[in-house]
Amino acid sequence: MPDKVDIVIVGAGMAGASLAAMVAPHASVLVIEGEDQPGYHATGRSAAFWEETYGGPGVFPLTAASGPYLRDGGFLSFRGAMNIGREADRAKVEAFVARFARLGAEIELLDRAAMERHVPWLREDWTCASWEPSCSDIDVGALHAHFLAEAKGQGAGIRVRSRLVAAERGAGGWTLTLADGARLGCDVLVDAAGAWADDIARIAGAAPLGIVPLRRTVVQLRTEPAATDTLPLTLDINGGFYFKPESGRVWLSPHDETPSAPCDAAPEELDVAVAVERLQGVVDWRIEAVERKWAGLRSFAPDRLPVYGFDARVPGFFWCAGQGGFGIQTAPAASALAAGLLLNRNFAIADGIDPAAYAPARFG
Repeated sequence: MPDKVDIVIVGAGMAGASLAAMVAPHASVLVIEGEDQPGYHATGRSAAFWEETYGGPGVFPLTAASGPYLRDGGFLSFRGAMNIGREADRAKVEAFVARFARLGAEIELLDRAAMERHVPWLREDWTCASWEPSCSDIDVGALHAHFLAEAKGQGAGIRVRSRLVAAERGAGGWTLTLADGARLGCDVLVDAAGAWADDIARIAGAAPLGIVPLRRTVVQLRTEPAATDTLPLTLDINGGFYFKPESGRVWLSPHDETPSAPCDAAPEELDVAVAVERLQGVVDWRIEAVERKWAGLRSFAPDRLPVYGFDARVPGFFWCAGQGGFGIQTAPAASALAAGLLLNRNFAIADGIDPAAYAPARFG
């Protein structure tokens, strides 16, 4: 019989690391990661912001509940966010503000003069915006390292270069086989594999949920005038772009969502060109150079909400997947919710969050 623990978590990105940190004080845990280091894929390529409205009303409870943990832990620095629109978008912007104000978000409408104060050289056809003063940059590296350290400090094991290739369920629990031939045993197998979530489900004999990886491109630009630290996160109310300052440069995304096989994602030149073109339609800045470009995979379930809970048909198989682009900003509350479901206990940070909204059983 292979060495056995209570719980094996597949994936050492933000989802797997945060869940391990929550669970390790109460159960024996091993996190297995196929790459050479934890957080190589989506976690290491994030645009790194916390915005209450990002992900929509269904994600809002997880984001809002995570805010105090992130802020009190020193992982956030205030940035502010504007979702901007043209005059034809005014009703959409007003509805956006009203919807999230009802949910309790700190949000208001801005007039053109206020928009210009936040983003100088904003082109004149952008006339309306929402404003979220609580939007903050996230120190993703520090947060991920924090969760890994918490997990290890509570006795969890972290094993890299350990790709899962087989999983068999028997009377005594799971027997797992890794690519190097090593075998492990556990009672519960957790799928926190990001873009590979459906692949891990197939290995375990569970039906895939239709979790699709979508490629997102980010470029770093040098501009004239240079980006100042006071610029907010600025997003298109129609989802065409977002940009923010980063150490005197601009981080820009065309908000692309191109379906992709699970892989080590790389940017396409067309997406880079589209991003630059869209920015030129927003601000009157001269783009002097594209200094860096990268891409990551954001993985979504069919309804674009994350999936937390035991599989409806395969005993001992637990989903922690489909976090889309909001897995980092929701990690504290999401991991507490998932840990509560795993251990059948309550974690205060997740109080009031309905787990049924994220249960895999919602897909039948």
